[in-house]
Formats: sequence, C-alpha cells, structure tokens
Amino acid sequence: MRVAGTCPRLRELEFVREAITRMRTNTREFALLPAELLNRRVSRSDTEHLNFLLQNSSQRNHPSGDKNTMVAKVAFTIGLLVSFLLLPDRQVFAASTPMRVLYPSFGGTWATPWIAKEAGYFSAEGLDVELIRVGGSTRMVAGMLGGSAPIIQAGAAAAIAATAAGSDVVIIAATGNVSPFRLMARPEIKQPSDLKGKRAGITTFGSTSDQVVRIALQKFNLEPIKDVAILSMGAQPEAFAALQSGAVQVAALSYPLYAKAAQLGMRELINFGDLGVEDVNGGVITTRAFIAQHRDSATRFIRAYIRGAHRYRTDKEFSKRVLGKYAKITEDDLLEGTWQDYAPTIQKVPRPS
Repeated sequence: MRVAGTCPRLRELEFVREAITRMRTNTREFALLPAELLNRRVSRSDTEHLNFLLQNSSQRNHPSGDKNTMVAKVAFTIGLLVSFLLLPDRQVFAASTPMRVLYPSFGGTWATPWIAKEAGYFSAEGLDVELIRVGGSTRMVAGMLGGSAPIIQAGAAAAIAATAAGSDVVIIAATGNVSPFRLMARPEIKQPSDLKGKRAGITTFGSTSDQVVRIALQKFNLEPIKDVAILSMGAQPEAFAALQSGAVQVAALSYPLYAKAAQLGMRELINFGDLGVEDVNGGVITTRAFIAQHRDSATRFIRAYIRGAHRYRTDKEFSKRVLGKYAKITEDDLLEGTWQDYAPTIQKVPRPS
C-alpha cells in the first residue's frame, strides 16, 4: 500500500532486514537476531535515526586495531534497533487496507481469524479486516469468485471442486489436517441401517459436510440420494436445528454443535477424525489473481493469521473469551471443550497438506 506523506511499512521492513543484514556482514558476534523482530513496525523517524547510525557504523574496511570499536558500534546500533522495534506499535499507515473475510459457521474450526482480529494482529499488519459469516463453503467460494471477498475460510471440498471446474481458486493455508466432524443421529436411529429411507442434513452441496456425509453413508453400505435423502440446510446451525426438530435424522456437525446434540440425546455414529483420512481443516482460500495483484496484502494476512493460530494454540483463556464472543457461548464447559477439541490439532506451520 502506498500512502502519500507516510513511510510504507513494506519499505520499513525492507530497511530493517537490510539493516540486520549489514550488521551481520560487519560482525559475526551479532549474526543471530530474533526473527519476530522483523514483524514489528517502526516509524519514519525511527528509520531516519537508525539509517544515520547505520551509515556511521557499516564501514566494512576498518583497521584491525579498531575491531573492538567497530563491534561496540554495531552492538550499540543493534541495541537501538531492538529498542525501537520493541516499543508499543504506533500508527504508521494513514489508512488501513480494508479486507473482507468470509467464514461459514461459529465452530472452533474457524476461530483463528477471530483471534487474530481480537488480538490486534491484523491491525498491526495495516489490515482492516471485516469478518462476515456466510453459511456454506460452496456459497462462499461462489461469493469470492463474484468479488464479495478476496479471502475466505471454508471447506477444502468446495475449493477443489471450483478448481476442477476451471477457476483459479487456491488453498493457501489450513489450521490442521484432522477432520472436526462427527456424524450425529437422532435417538431413534439405533444403528446405521436405520438411516435407510431417512434424511441427512448438510450445509450446502459440494461442501465438506456434504463430502463427509456421503463417505459415512458409503461406509454403512447406503447409497446417497437413493437410500438416504440429502438436504441442504445452508449452514451448521441450521443443520443442527433441523436435527433437533426432526426435519432430518442425521447431520455432520463440528464442535460445539455436536456436543450440544449429544446433550440432547443424539447418538454419535462416526467420529471422522478417527478414520485416519487426512483432511484440510480450516482452509484459507483465495484466488491466484488476488495473490498476483495483491501479494503484499495476502502476505500480511497470512502473517497475522499465523500469529492468531499460535495464540489459539497457546493461550487458552484468551481463546475461550474470543470463542464465547463470536459463537455466543456462555457455558464454560462448552468453551473449554471447544478449545480442547481444536487447539491441540492446530499446525505450527499452516500448510494445506
């Protein structure tokens, strides 16, 4: 982003990297610096002061007798650089880059961007992220391709189907590779064969919930559509409501909805995480065109997303507060269960596969 009258953060970070590289070139004693320092912002005045110091301490050809003096200068410069970088974040951008991000439900699978937003990680990257819930991964992929949002968090099945149809959709990150879904059935379903002639609820056709329901039915030697009708509910909360009312007899739900279903006496038929099949969980999806045209924004988003994932995995109490706010959950046992269900599965490196 280029803003008149300001020093763009990208240039500042390039300056910091260059500064550290020049320091490393001048002395071996300071070859290692914490990588997280590169993710902090410095102001324009900071860069001017630091540039002046570096210009006066980066002479490579110095007499051997001045080596101690040179090391001292470099150490002093590094100390100032680190001091500036560790100061509280200051506003560098005259305006943040607005960005819409869509997500499908209030399940813990999709909580990483919520946590990144509430922790201020997007703001720290100069992004004004608006999180919007739109039920159904297929619907969200269509919305993204139609220009509603440049980045979405959705099920991988919808993204793969769109790519197979010729679009430039691409999955750029994922929180984990363990499926969060459980197949929950009404109390009158005593065994899988009882599903014949009944109705299954999914979010949308082509979504991950659609995919896992079909896998389960085939595992039960039941043919989707022919033996068990599949109904699109729009989103998981609606599928849960349909299961509760009896409009459908089985549905694929993630936490905390499957826990709520169990409290109501619903039966768990399959824990998809136990099947041993790798799943792209909590996928971050965009288009190749967006990456090509807005690579800096995409990079800043992913950087904040990674910080959010780390916070989710390591800060239980903060994560529970955010989960409660977005998912409208007040029961501590459900919040605790949500964190316990997802946090241990979050990847340190959010690769899609």
